Parts: sequence; structure tokens; C-alpha cells
Amino acid sequence: MSPCRPFPIQRRVPAPRCVGLALVLAALLASACAPTPQFRGQPSPTTTGPGRAPAPPAAGLRWEARAPVPTARSEVAAAELDERVYVIGGFGPDGGASAAVEVYDPAENTWRARAPLPRPVHHPAAVALGGKVYVLGGFDHGGRPVADLQVYDPATDTWQAGPPLPTARGALGAAVINGRIYAVGGVARGNTGANEEFDPQAGTWRARAPMPTPRDHLAVAAFQGRLYAFGGRRESFARNLDVTEAYDPAADRWSPRAPLPTARSGIAAAVLGEHLYVFGGEESTKTFAEAEGYDPVADAWSAAPPMPTARHGLGAATVGQAIYVLAGGRTPGGSTSDLTEALQQIAP
Repeated sequence: MSPCRPFPIQRRVPAPRCVGLALVLAALLASACAPTPQFRGQPSPTTTGPGRAPAPPAAGLRWEARAPVPTARSEVAAAELDERVYVIGGFGPDGGASAAVEVYDPAENTWRARAPLPRPVHHPAAVALGGKVYVLGGFDHGGRPVADLQVYDPATDTWQAGPPLPTARGALGAAVINGRIYAVGGVARGNTGANEEFDPQAGTWRARAPMPTPRDHLAVAAFQGRLYAFGGRRESFARNLDVTEAYDPAADRWSPRAPLPTARSGIAAAVLGEHLYVFGGEESTKTFAEAEGYDPVADAWSAAPPMPTARHGLGAATVGQAIYVLAGGRTPGGSTSDLTEALQQIAP
């Protein structure tokens, strides 16, 4: 039963006591039973299911500012390898595609420049697997989607070209499950739901079941053998989505899950403990500071402490008991920042 505000009942003429009581009870009953409108993408007072608000912030999480990214950027990719975070590509301060590759060491709180991308791109995706970093797709200087698979070997600080993606695209998501890389969504010739699997051992790609909701600027993360695709948009941040869809590679099947409480795009996601966290984003008039945690077992959302600095086009990666949220634009569109903020799990 939806709660609603009681309203005053005015008596204009005297009425028998039993009749007056009956009228009051009828009015209260009608008030209590009146439906509360629900809209997809807008919060309601409960914690799970379509368009519902997250639970209160989880205890044991706090934000901390860390050493800034040396090159201010947005629309970057980020990946963790050997307890270090790689921040790759993006829009540079001049608005063009960046080749910058910078590595953050959380233990030392220091940055180091590494060999630049052979092909500068913005809006790529990145994952780490088998001691290497894979950078997938993105847009070139002219804003054209590319199919490049650029592979970085930290042992030699060198790049090599891998087999190109079957679908050239940018603003996509990627994740690793059971030794395979999955590239999902993005912009090709308009929005795509393409879901393509790369086997690094064989050096081959194959098409898998497409994502039911084609979209770009989404966030993707893997947890316990499944891929989760959050939010994003349909070609414009005026058309942000709250969609959450889960992919099971073993069954090659997608399923709908509880939607993101705050519809947004230009977001990042990472796993900490038993939750997947979604950060930041943009719409036409503002950027988001929201950090919302998803419990895949309960299919439920909870609020995390908001980011100290709202921004979009950021990267996120987990090292130990913290998620590092990096770079991103402070205002909608082509802005940049050098921020590094860490969401830390605090021991009880």
C-alpha cells in the first residue's frame, strides 16, 4: 500500500454521527489506496525493481583524494594489471584523441608515463588478461569508430596490433570472463548491441548473442561468470537509460535485471567485494556524483557515498580494497580533469 499525505476533510453541514464517521473512514480508505505513479528511471520509495531508489549508503565506505592523473583527460579507458591502474587514451585538453598511457601505483601514490598508444583514440574500452592490457575500439581524431585491438606488454613497454574487432565502434564496454574478452555495445553506424568474444589464445573473434538494448556510453563489469551492462544512452545524453542487463556466456543468453536507480551515461563500473559499483555520468545540464552499488545475488541496489567531484567519461578500476575513479569531465560534453579519487572499503 503506497503511503500518501492525509488531506483535511471539511464538514459543511451537520450530519448524524454514524454517517459522518462512515464518510471519514471512506475518505481515508480511498486516500490510502490511491496508486502512486511510477516512471521508469525515476526513484520510488523502495529498494529493488524497475525505477526504484537505492537503499541508504552502505557503511564502511569512504572517499579519499589521491595523486592527480598527469594528463587531464576525459572519455578514457582504465584497467588494472598487477595492482596498478592504467589510464589510456581519451580526449586531451586540446579536444583531440589522446595517445597518453599513464600508470598509477596505489601503494606508492605515484604515476608513471608508459609507451603511448600507436593509434590515439577516445572512448575506447580496456581490459587486462594474461599479463597484457587490451584496448578495444574507440574513435579516432575525426570521430570515426575504429576496429583496432591494441595490445600492451608491460614487460617490454611495447604495443602490438591484435586481430581487429568484427564491428568498429566507440563508447563501448568490455570485460573478461573465463579467459575470453567480451566487447559489448557502443556506436558503430548508430547504436549497436554487438556482443563479440575474443579468444587471445586462438587470436580469433566470434559473434555472440547481441545485447537486447543497443546503447553507448554504458558501463560493463564481470562478476562470478556473468557480464553486467549498466545504463548508457541512445546516441544522446538527452536519451539516458536506466537499463541493466546480464549476460551468461555459458548459455549465450541475456536477462533483464533491476534497473540502475539513476538513469545516466558516460559512466564507469568496477567490482568491490560482493557488489558492482557504477560511478558518475552526464545529462544535458549536469554531471553526476552518484555512486550506486548493485548486489547481483539479491538483484538489488544500494547507495554508496557520492563521489567528491561529479564527472563523466571517467575510468574505474579496483586494486585491493579500493576502487580508483580517474579523470573525466566536470561538465557535460568535452571537458577534462586530472582527478584521482578512491572509494575505500574500511575494515570493521
